[in-house]
This record gives sequence, C-alpha cells and structure tokens, in this order.
Amino acid sequence: MSPTTAALANRIHRELLDQADEELELELDEDQSLDEFFDSNIPESPEKQARRLYFSELFRLQGELVKLQSWVVKTGHKVVILFEGRDAAGKGGVIKRITQRLNPRVCRVAALPAPNDRERTQWYFQRYVSHLPAAGEIVLFDRSWYNRAGVEKVMGFCDDRQYEEFFRDVPEFERMLARSGIQLIKYWFSISDQEQHLRFLSRIHDPLKQWKLSPMDLESRRRWEDYTKAKEIMLDRTHSADAPWWVVQADDKKKARLNCIHHLLSQMPYEEIEQPVIELPQRMRHEDYRRNPMPAELLIPQTY
Repeated sequence: MSPTTAALANRIHRELLDQADEELELELDEDQSLDEFFDSNIPESPEKQARRLYFSELFRLQGELVKLQSWVVKTGHKVVILFEGRDAAGKGGVIKRITQRLNPRVCRVAALPAPNDRERTQWYFQRYVSHLPAAGEIVLFDRSWYNRAGVEKVMGFCDDRQYEEFFRDVPEFERMLARSGIQLIKYWFSISDQEQHLRFLSRIHDPLKQWKLSPMDLESRRRWEDYTKAKEIMLDRTHSADAPWWVVQADDKKKARLNCIHHLLSQMPYEEIEQPVIELPQRMRHEDYRRNPMPAELLIPQTY
C-alpha cells in the first residue's frame, strides 16, 4: 500500500469513527457512565483513551454552555460568533457541538445562501443585520460578511472597488455592533493543504458526505494559494482590539472542537444561574373523559 493510499484509508477510518462518535454524543446524558459506551473486552489503546477523553471533555464543556445560555438569558447579553475558514475546515462540526444541547430560541445558526439579485443591490451588510441578536440571544454565523474578503475576492464575485470598500466599512460596522452592546467573537479555522486534500478525498469516497462537495468547493481547492493570500490580507486588515480574530488549529477535528468551545467559554464572564425548582403538576382527570382510538388509516406501517 502506497503512503497516499494508506493515508486515505486511515482518513476514511477516522471519518467513520467520527460519524459513529457523533451518534454516540447524542446518546450521552448526565446519568450515564462513559464506560457503558466503550467495550471493556477491547484492550485500552491510545486511540480508545483519546476518544474517552474527548467524550468526557465534550460533555463537560456542553454542560458549561448550558450555564452560559442561562446567564445570557438572565443578563440580556447579546453575542455574535463568526466561524470562517476553508472548505472542510470543521466549522460545521463545532457549530453542531455548541448548539447540540442548547435552546434554539436562545442560540441559533445563521447560514446565509448566496445573495439574490435584490440583495446584490443592497448595502453589503444589510442582509446580515436582520440576523443579529436581541437581548438574551446568541447567533452563530456559519460564514459571514467576510465572504467578501474571501470567496468573493478569489472567485471574482466582487470588483476591486467593492473589495476596498468592504475593508473601509467593516471596522466601523463592527465598532457599531460593539457600541450597541453586541459582543463579537471571530474564529478562523486553519487546516493544512494536506489535511484539506484528505478530507475532500474522504467526502468523494463517502456517499453520505458527497453532498458537502459543491463545484465551488472543488474550485476553491484548485485555488488554494489564492485563498491563502486572501485570508492573510483579511486577518491583517480586520484584526482589531474591538473585534480580534482567533485562530483555531483544526487539523485534528476533535481537538479543534474542544479548544474552540473552551476558548469561547473563556470570553464571557458567565456564572451559574440558580434555577427555580420545577414540580410536575398533577394531570387533571374527568370521569366522563374517554380517549378515542386512532383511525387505522392514519397510522404509518410498523415496519420495525
């Protein structure tokens, strides 16, 4: 087996493990031990220990995110978190882990499609403004207004005048957000050339993930160096005290998720909010109540 083939086989194995672990994450709850999910008949190995640590830390951090959510609601804090990075850098994975156990009415994701003909005639930031949070809300942008500094620049979707206008406007726009009481946190997910290559190959060979590869993704792979230059200019010209960039080393997906969530929690002075004791009320019962049987034609077949 050639080194490239071996690397691809290892990547596919890791991706399959990651998919299995994703289902496992949904099964975990506070009353269960991680030991239940790891076959004791399988000897301990560095890989098994790493997975156990990942689950343990992920669950702990998600518990802290729930506390953060309660604090945001209680204090009326407003938070915007931007996730930027190359295709297949793992932005969606960390967003999923952040939102996994949170209330979607408090923490929501904004993933805007390409602008339509009308939106192209608007002020550039206009379509993003409607997604900004009210008091007690967290909004995660899966890609953001920085599309102009990245994909639009590289793919020729904006001209030089629009590109420079963006860099003139974005610092003031982000200062306006800060002055309005919105906390802005910006993450760039950084992966190596080789890692993106392997992740793309894995998607090509996995029928369940082929939908993630668009023609634009494939073109971005060809233009790796152009994206690198655009990213470097973007970070240099838009990193400020009001809205700093934070870079997440993302070649290892699971470490990237844990590191990003841990850092996110450190950016807010949240504290645990005492919750009222909840008591389940007694169901009202009436002697004349009878539950009617469900019509058979409404029931789906019990295939399983």
